[in-house]
Amino acid sequence: MKRDTGLPNGSDVVVIGGGFHGMSSAYHLASCGAKVTLLEAEYCARHASGVNAGGVRTLGRHHAEVPLARASLDLWHRLPELIGEDGSFVASGQFQVAESPQELDKLRGRVAALNALGYTHEVIVDAQQVREIAPRLARHVVGGIWVKDDGHAVPFRAVTAFRHAAQRLGAQIHEATPAQTIERVGDQWCVTTPHGVFTAPWLVNAAGAWAGELAAQAGDSVPMKPGGLMLMITQRVPHFIEPVLGAAGRPLSFKQFANGTVLIGGGLRCEADVVQRHGDVDFFRLPSSAKTVTDLFPHLAGINVVRAWAGVEAFMPDEIPVIGMSPRAPQLVHIFGFSAHGFELGPIGGRIVAELVLEGQSSLPIAPFAVDRFASVTAR
Repeated sequence: MKRDTGLPNGSDVVVIGGGFHGMSSAYHLASCGAKVTLLEAEYCARHASGVNAGGVRTLGRHHAEVPLARASLDLWHRLPELIGEDGSFVASGQFQVAESPQELDKLRGRVAALNALGYTHEVIVDAQQVREIAPRLARHVVGGIWVKDDGHAVPFRAVTAFRHAAQRLGAQIHEATPAQTIERVGDQWCVTTPHGVFTAPWLVNAAGAWAGELAAQAGDSVPMKPGGLMLMITQRVPHFIEPVLGAAGRPLSFKQFANGTVLIGGGLRCEADVVQRHGDVDFFRLPSSAKTVTDLFPHLAGINVVRAWAGVEAFMPDEIPVIGMSPRAPQLVHIFGFSAHGFELGPIGGRIVAELVLEGQSSLPIAPFAVDRFASVTAR
Protein backbone atom coordinates (compact mmCIF):
# COMPACT_ATOMS: atom_id res chain seq x y z
CA MET A 1 0.00 0.00 0.00
CA LYS A 2 1.23 3.46 -0.86
CA ARG A 3 1.92 5.38 2.36
CA ASP A 4 0.29 8.81 2.40
CA THR A 5 1.97 11.20 4.81
CA GLY A 6 -1.05 13.50 4.84
CA LEU A 7 1.18 16.52 4.12
CA PRO A 8 3.33 17.20 1.06
CA ASN A 9 6.46 17.44 3.21
CA GLY A 10 5.39 14.91 5.83
CA SER A 11 4.38 15.54 9.43
CA ASP A 12 6.29 15.67 12.66
CA VAL A 13 3.25 14.55 14.67
CA VAL A 14 -0.02 12.78 13.92
CA VAL A 15 -2.76 13.56 16.45
CA ILE A 16 -5.68 11.12 16.62
CA GLY A 17 -8.87 12.75 17.84
CA GLY A 18 -10.51 16.10 17.10
CA GLY A 19 -11.84 16.74 20.59
CA PHE A 20 -10.60 19.49 22.88
CA HIS A 21 -7.37 17.77 23.95
CA GLY A 22 -6.51 16.67 20.43
CA MET A 23 -7.21 20.12 19.03
CA SER A 24 -5.33 21.85 21.84
CA SER A 25 -2.39 19.50 21.22
CA ALA A 26 -2.44 20.39 17.53
CA TYR A 27 -2.45 24.09 18.38
CA HIS A 28 0.34 24.00 20.95
CA LEU A 29 2.53 21.77 18.78
CA ALA A 30 2.00 23.97 15.73
CA SER A 31 2.69 27.10 17.77
CA CYS A 32 6.11 25.62 18.51
CA GLY A 33 6.82 25.04 14.83
CA ALA A 34 5.86 21.37 14.51
CA LYS A 35 4.13 20.08 11.39
CA VAL A 36 0.90 18.53 12.62
CA THR A 37 -1.72 16.30 11.02
CA LEU A 38 -4.91 15.68 13.01
CA LEU A 39 -7.25 12.80 12.19
CA GLU A 40 -10.88 12.86 13.35
CA ALA A 41 -13.27 9.96 12.82
CA GLU A 42 -16.36 12.14 12.38
CA TYR A 43 -16.23 15.91 12.79
CA CYS A 44 -14.26 17.86 15.36
CA ALA A 45 -15.89 18.26 18.79
CA ARG A 46 -18.49 15.63 17.87
CA HIS A 47 -18.56 13.78 21.17
CA ALA A 48 -17.58 14.57 24.78
CA SER A 49 -15.68 17.74 23.90
CA GLY A 50 -18.57 19.34 22.05
CA VAL A 51 -21.65 18.23 23.96
CA ASN A 52 -20.64 18.55 27.63
CA ALA A 53 -21.91 21.09 30.16
CA GLY A 54 -19.06 23.50 29.40
CA GLY A 55 -17.97 24.02 32.98
CA VAL A 56 -14.58 25.71 33.33
CA ARG A 57 -14.09 24.32 36.80
CA THR A 58 -11.17 24.10 39.17
CA LEU A 59 -13.59 23.60 42.07
CA GLY A 60 -13.83 20.08 43.48
CA ARG A 61 -10.94 18.64 41.51
CA HIS A 62 -9.05 15.50 42.51
CA HIS A 63 -5.91 16.67 44.31
CA ALA A 64 -3.71 15.33 41.49
CA GLU A 65 -5.60 17.46 38.97
CA VAL A 66 -5.45 20.74 40.91
CA PRO A 67 -2.05 21.94 39.57
CA LEU A 68 -3.18 21.24 36.01
CA ALA A 69 -6.61 22.79 36.53
CA ARG A 70 -5.19 26.02 37.96
CA ALA A 71 -2.63 26.28 35.15
CA SER A 72 -5.38 25.65 32.60
CA LEU A 73 -7.62 28.30 34.16
CA ASP A 74 -4.85 30.83 33.69
CA LEU A 75 -4.87 29.98 29.98
CA TRP A 76 -8.67 30.31 29.82
CA HIS A 77 -8.38 33.84 31.16
CA ARG A 78 -5.72 34.61 28.53
CA LEU A 79 -7.36 32.99 25.49
CA PRO A 80 -7.60 36.20 23.43
CA GLU A 81 -3.84 36.71 23.56
CA LEU A 82 -3.22 32.97 23.17
CA ILE A 83 -5.48 32.05 20.24
CA GLY A 84 -6.97 35.37 19.15
CA GLU A 85 -10.48 34.89 20.58
CA ASP A 86 -12.10 34.16 23.93
CA GLY A 87 -13.58 30.77 23.04
CA SER A 88 -16.88 31.96 24.57
CA PHE A 89 -15.37 31.81 28.09
CA VAL A 90 -17.30 33.67 30.80
CA ALA A 91 -15.62 34.10 34.20
CA SER A 92 -18.87 33.76 36.15
CA GLY A 93 -17.46 31.90 39.15
CA GLN A 94 -18.51 28.44 40.30
CA PHE A 95 -20.38 27.55 43.46
CA GLN A 96 -20.88 24.16 45.16
CA VAL A 97 -23.74 24.25 47.66
CA ALA A 98 -24.19 22.34 50.90
CA GLU A 99 -27.76 21.40 51.80
CA SER A 100 -27.03 20.25 55.36
CA PRO A 101 -24.56 21.01 58.16
CA GLN A 102 -22.96 17.61 57.54
CA GLU A 103 -22.31 18.44 53.89
CA LEU A 104 -20.86 21.81 54.90
CA ASP A 105 -18.52 20.13 57.38
CA LYS A 106 -17.31 17.84 54.60
CA LEU A 107 -16.64 20.84 52.38
CA ARG A 108 -14.73 22.55 55.20
CA GLY A 109 -12.52 19.47 55.45
CA ARG A 110 -11.81 19.57 51.72
CA VAL A 111 -10.86 23.25 51.79
CA ALA A 112 -8.60 22.68 54.82
CA ALA A 113 -6.83 19.85 52.98
CA LEU A 114 -6.31 22.08 49.93
CA ASN A 115 -5.00 24.90 52.10
CA ALA A 116 -2.47 22.49 53.60
CA LEU A 117 -1.24 21.78 50.06
CA GLY A 118 -0.89 25.50 49.37
CA TYR A 119 -4.09 26.03 47.36
CA THR A 120 -6.45 28.82 48.42
CA HIS A 121 -8.76 29.14 45.43
CA GLU A 122 -11.67 27.30 47.08
CA VAL A 123 -13.33 29.44 49.75
CA ILE A 124 -16.02 28.43 52.27
CA VAL A 125 -19.07 30.70 52.31
CA ASP A 126 -21.86 30.78 54.89
CA ALA A 127 -25.62 31.00 54.45
CA GLN A 128 -25.62 34.80 54.24
CA GLN A 129 -22.93 34.81 51.57
CA VAL A 130 -24.91 32.16 49.67
CA ARG A 131 -27.77 34.64 49.28
CA GLU A 132 -25.37 37.27 47.97
CA ILE A 133 -24.00 34.89 45.33
CA ALA A 134 -27.31 33.29 44.33
CA PRO A 135 -30.31 35.08 45.88
CA ARG A 136 -32.91 32.68 44.43
CA LEU A 137 -31.46 29.56 46.05
CA ALA A 138 -33.76 27.62 48.39
CA ARG A 139 -33.59 28.65 52.04
CA HIS A 140 -32.39 25.24 53.23
CA VAL A 141 -28.93 25.75 51.64
CA VAL A 142 -26.52 26.37 54.54
CA GLY A 143 -23.30 27.31 52.71
CA GLY A 144 -20.83 25.99 50.21
CA ILE A 145 -17.56 26.46 48.35
CA TRP A 146 -17.01 29.46 46.07
CA VAL A 147 -14.33 29.84 43.38
CA LYS A 148 -14.59 33.33 41.95
CA ASP A 149 -12.40 32.93 38.85
CA ASP A 150 -13.97 29.72 37.50
CA GLY A 151 -16.65 29.98 34.83
CA HIS A 152 -18.10 28.36 31.73
CA ALA A 153 -17.91 28.29 27.94
CA VAL A 154 -19.82 26.87 24.99
CA PRO A 155 -17.93 23.62 24.24
CA PHE A 156 -18.20 23.54 20.46
CA ARG A 157 -17.17 27.19 20.19
CA ALA A 158 -14.16 26.67 22.45
CA VAL A 159 -12.88 23.66 20.50
CA THR A 160 -13.51 25.44 17.21
CA ALA A 161 -11.52 28.46 18.43
CA PHE A 162 -8.52 26.20 19.02
CA ARG A 163 -9.10 24.58 15.64
CA HIS A 164 -8.96 27.91 13.84
CA ALA A 165 -5.81 28.86 15.73
CA ALA A 166 -4.15 25.55 14.86
CA GLN A 167 -5.07 25.84 11.20
CA ARG A 168 -3.70 29.37 11.00
CA LEU A 169 -0.39 27.89 12.15
CA GLY A 170 -0.45 25.25 9.42
CA ALA A 171 -2.02 22.23 11.15
CA GLN A 172 -3.77 19.92 8.69
CA ILE A 173 -7.13 18.55 9.88
CA HIS A 174 -8.77 15.53 8.26
CA GLU A 175 -12.36 14.89 9.32
CA ALA A 176 -14.29 11.69 8.51
CA THR A 177 -10.92 9.93 8.76
CA PRO A 178 -11.03 7.34 11.55
CA ALA A 179 -7.78 5.78 12.73
CA GLN A 180 -8.19 2.02 12.35
CA THR A 181 -4.77 0.72 13.33
CA ILE A 182 -1.50 2.16 14.58
CA GLU A 183 1.88 0.52 14.01
CA ARG A 184 5.49 1.51 14.63
CA VAL A 185 7.55 0.84 11.50
CA GLY A 186 11.19 1.81 11.87
CA ASP A 187 11.28 5.36 13.15
CA GLN A 188 7.74 6.18 12.02
CA TRP A 189 4.23 5.70 13.31
CA CYS A 190 1.87 4.46 10.62
CA VAL A 191 -1.82 5.21 11.13
CA THR A 192 -4.12 3.29 8.83
CA THR A 193 -7.37 5.01 7.83
CA PRO A 194 -9.97 4.43 5.09
CA HIS A 195 -8.19 7.19 3.15
CA GLY A 196 -4.66 5.84 3.33
CA VAL A 197 -1.82 5.58 5.82
CA PHE A 198 -0.58 8.70 7.61
CA THR A 199 2.95 8.63 8.97
CA ALA A 200 5.01 10.69 11.41
CA PRO A 201 7.77 10.10 13.96
CA TRP A 202 5.42 11.09 16.83
CA LEU A 203 1.87 10.00 17.61
CA VAL A 204 -0.64 11.56 20.03
CA ASN A 205 -3.55 9.36 21.12
CA ALA A 206 -6.38 11.74 22.02
CA ALA A 207 -9.18 9.54 20.70
CA GLY A 208 -11.54 9.86 23.67
CA ALA A 209 -13.79 6.85 24.19
CA TRP A 210 -11.93 5.06 21.39
CA ALA A 211 -8.44 5.73 22.77
CA GLY A 212 -8.28 2.55 24.84
CA GLU A 213 -8.35 0.36 21.75
CA LEU A 214 -5.53 2.32 20.14
CA ALA A 215 -3.49 2.27 23.36
CA ALA A 216 -3.87 -1.52 23.49
CA GLN A 217 -2.47 -1.79 19.95
CA ALA A 218 0.68 -0.13 21.28
CA GLY A 219 0.85 -2.48 24.28
CA ASP A 220 -0.68 -0.03 26.77
CA SER A 221 -3.86 -1.78 27.90
CA VAL A 222 -6.06 0.22 30.29
CA PRO A 223 -9.35 -0.62 32.03
CA MET A 224 -11.18 2.28 30.42
CA LYS A 225 -14.93 2.08 29.89
CA PRO A 226 -16.98 4.17 27.49
CA GLY A 227 -20.27 5.61 28.65
CA GLY A 228 -22.86 8.20 27.77
CA LEU A 229 -23.48 11.52 29.50
CA MET A 230 -26.80 13.34 29.22
CA LEU A 231 -27.69 17.02 29.33
CA MET A 232 -30.93 18.94 29.04
CA ILE A 233 -31.86 22.54 28.46
CA THR A 234 -34.98 24.47 29.38
CA GLN A 235 -37.11 27.17 27.90
CA ARG A 236 -36.02 30.75 28.45
CA VAL A 237 -36.76 32.25 31.86
CA PRO A 238 -35.95 35.64 33.40
CA HIS A 239 -32.33 35.95 34.47
CA PHE A 240 -31.77 34.80 38.07
CA ILE A 241 -28.21 33.44 38.48
CA GLU A 242 -24.68 34.29 37.31
CA PRO A 243 -22.33 31.51 38.50
CA VAL A 244 -22.25 27.85 37.55
CA LEU A 245 -23.80 25.79 40.33
CA GLY A 246 -23.02 22.31 41.65
CA ALA A 247 -24.17 20.42 44.73
CA ALA A 248 -22.10 18.70 47.40
CA GLY A 249 -24.55 15.90 48.07
CA ARG A 250 -25.94 15.02 44.65
CA PRO A 251 -24.87 15.24 41.01
CA LEU A 252 -25.48 18.61 39.42
CA SER A 253 -24.02 21.02 36.89
CA PHE A 254 -26.31 23.98 36.40
CA LYS A 255 -26.01 27.32 34.62
CA GLN A 256 -28.13 29.97 32.97
CA PHE A 257 -27.08 31.39 29.63
CA ALA A 258 -27.44 35.00 28.55
CA ASN A 259 -30.49 34.07 26.45
CA GLY A 260 -32.31 32.84 29.58
CA THR A 261 -32.14 29.10 28.93
CA VAL A 262 -30.96 26.86 31.78
CA LEU A 263 -28.54 23.96 31.19
CA ILE A 264 -28.88 20.97 33.51
CA GLY A 265 -26.30 18.20 33.74
CA GLY A 266 -23.75 16.74 36.09
CA GLY A 267 -23.13 13.01 35.99
CA LEU A 268 -26.32 12.01 34.18
CA ARG A 269 -25.09 8.65 32.85
CA CYS A 270 -26.62 6.61 30.06
CA GLU A 271 -25.62 3.81 27.71
CA ALA A 272 -23.24 4.46 24.83
CA ASP A 273 -22.73 2.50 21.63
CA VAL A 274 -19.09 2.98 20.65
CA VAL A 275 -19.52 0.99 17.42
CA GLN A 276 -22.35 3.19 16.18
CA ARG A 277 -20.74 6.15 17.96
CA HIS A 278 -23.63 7.64 19.87
CA GLY A 279 -25.10 7.93 23.36
CA ASP A 280 -28.68 6.86 24.11
CA VAL A 281 -30.73 9.38 26.09
CA ASP A 282 -32.46 7.58 28.96
CA PHE A 283 -35.54 9.67 29.71
CA PHE A 284 -36.27 7.70 32.87
CA ARG A 285 -33.10 9.08 34.49
CA LEU A 286 -33.62 12.72 33.62
CA PRO A 287 -36.24 13.50 36.30
CA SER A 288 -33.75 13.01 39.15
CA SER A 289 -31.72 16.00 37.99
CA ALA A 290 -34.84 18.01 37.31
CA LYS A 291 -35.92 17.38 40.91
CA THR A 292 -32.51 18.52 42.19
CA VAL A 293 -32.95 21.77 40.28
CA THR A 294 -36.46 22.45 41.59
CA ASP A 295 -35.37 21.57 45.15
CA LEU A 296 -32.66 24.21 44.90
CA PHE A 297 -34.67 26.71 42.85
CA PRO A 298 -38.38 26.21 43.65
CA HIS A 299 -39.41 29.04 41.33
CA LEU A 300 -38.37 26.85 38.36
CA ALA A 301 -41.07 24.25 39.03
CA GLY A 302 -43.23 23.91 35.95
CA ILE A 303 -40.79 25.21 33.31
CA ASN A 304 -40.34 23.12 30.19
CA VAL A 305 -37.33 21.07 29.18
CA VAL A 306 -37.05 21.65 25.44
CA ARG A 307 -34.14 19.39 24.50
CA ALA A 308 -32.01 16.54 25.83
CA TRP A 309 -28.93 14.92 24.31
CA ALA A 310 -26.06 12.58 25.10
CA GLY A 311 -22.37 12.44 24.30
CA VAL A 312 -19.89 9.56 24.47
CA GLU A 313 -17.25 9.80 27.20
CA ALA A 314 -14.33 7.68 28.44
CA PHE A 315 -14.28 6.71 32.13
CA MET A 316 -11.31 5.52 34.17
CA PRO A 317 -11.67 3.46 37.39
CA ASP A 318 -10.06 6.22 39.50
CA GLU A 319 -11.83 8.99 37.56
CA ILE A 320 -8.65 10.83 36.59
CA PRO A 321 -7.22 10.80 33.07
CA VAL A 322 -4.32 9.18 31.31
CA ILE A 323 -1.71 11.79 30.37
CA GLY A 324 1.86 10.93 29.48
CA MET A 325 4.32 8.98 27.39
CA SER A 326 3.85 5.33 26.59
CA PRO A 327 6.29 3.19 28.58
CA ARG A 328 6.21 0.49 25.89
CA ALA A 329 6.16 2.29 22.55
CA PRO A 330 8.56 5.05 21.48
CA GLN A 331 7.37 8.57 20.76
CA LEU A 332 3.74 7.92 21.66
CA VAL A 333 1.81 10.31 23.95
CA HIS A 334 -1.55 9.38 25.47
CA ILE A 335 -4.12 11.92 26.62
CA PHE A 336 -7.59 10.49 27.24
CA GLY A 337 -10.00 9.12 29.86
CA PHE A 338 -11.11 12.39 31.43
CA SER A 339 -14.19 10.78 33.02
CA ALA A 340 -16.59 13.65 32.33
CA HIS A 341 -14.43 16.51 33.62
CA GLY A 342 -11.82 17.12 30.93
CA PHE A 343 -13.23 20.28 29.35
CA GLU A 344 -11.56 22.78 31.67
CA LEU A 345 -8.23 20.96 31.26
CA GLY A 346 -8.27 21.29 27.47
CA PRO A 347 -5.94 24.30 27.12
CA ILE A 348 -3.27 22.90 29.45
CA GLY A 349 -3.62 19.35 28.13
CA GLY A 350 -2.38 20.43 24.74
CA ARG A 351 0.50 22.36 26.25
CA ILE A 352 1.58 19.28 28.24
CA VAL A 353 1.51 17.18 25.06
CA ALA A 354 3.66 19.72 23.24
CA GLU A 355 6.17 19.70 26.11
CA LEU A 356 6.36 15.90 26.07
CA VAL A 357 6.90 15.77 22.31
CA LEU A 358 9.33 18.67 22.04
CA GLU A 359 11.12 18.61 25.39
CA GLY A 360 10.64 15.07 26.66
CA GLN A 361 9.02 16.09 29.94
CA SER A 362 6.16 18.09 31.39
CA SER A 363 6.58 21.21 33.49
CA LEU A 364 3.55 20.10 35.53
CA PRO A 365 3.26 16.97 37.73
CA ILE A 366 1.67 14.23 35.60
CA ALA A 367 2.98 11.07 37.31
CA PRO A 368 -0.47 10.26 38.81
CA PHE A 369 -1.87 10.03 35.28
CA ALA A 370 0.54 7.38 33.96
CA VAL A 371 -0.99 4.95 31.49
CA ASP A 372 0.52 1.94 33.28
CA ARG A 373 -0.85 2.72 36.74
CA PHE A 374 -3.43 -0.03 36.22
CA ALA A 375 -0.94 -2.61 34.92
CA SER A 376 -1.64 -5.22 37.62
CA VAL A 377 -5.41 -4.79 37.30
CA THR A 378 -5.27 -5.07 33.53
CA ALA A 379 -3.12 -8.20 33.73
CA ARG A 380 -5.64 -9.87 36.01
